[in-house]
Amino acid sequence: MKQRFPLVLTAGVFLLTASLAHGQQYPADNSGKNVRDRNPHAVTAGQQSNHKGDVQITKEIRKAVVADKSLSTNAHNVKIITVNGVVTLRGPVRSAEERDTIAATAQRVAGVTRVKNNLEVAGHSAADNPR
Repeated sequence: MKQRFPLVLTAGVFLLTASLAHGQQYPADNSGKNVRDRNPHAVTAGQQSNHKGDVQITKEIRKAVVADKSLSTNAHNVKIITVNGVVTLRGPVRSAEERDTIAATAQRVAGVTRVKNNLEVAGHSAADNPR
């Protein structure tokens, strides 16, 4: 029986080298971009309220966003965090139109007192995305 370990190891090293050569800026886990979540003022998914009304608001917004087939996959997967009726939207979207559509969808849900639209248009920095 032949040993295939050196071949597999060589292939793995080649693939790793090839991916690094293509200028990958962040690791696959996106930890470089997630540095902003360490800001003590940043609202993260871990801060989602367990209050029944807040959970229901988040659920209804998510259902409406996913049902809108005009939105991109990124838009369907934005973070929706509700605390005391205040909804924070975070994540990348394809366009300013998607950003505005999701914010309007969130605002229409019963019980929402305010929407903080922190969605980012892909390819633009946070500073380029007016709220």
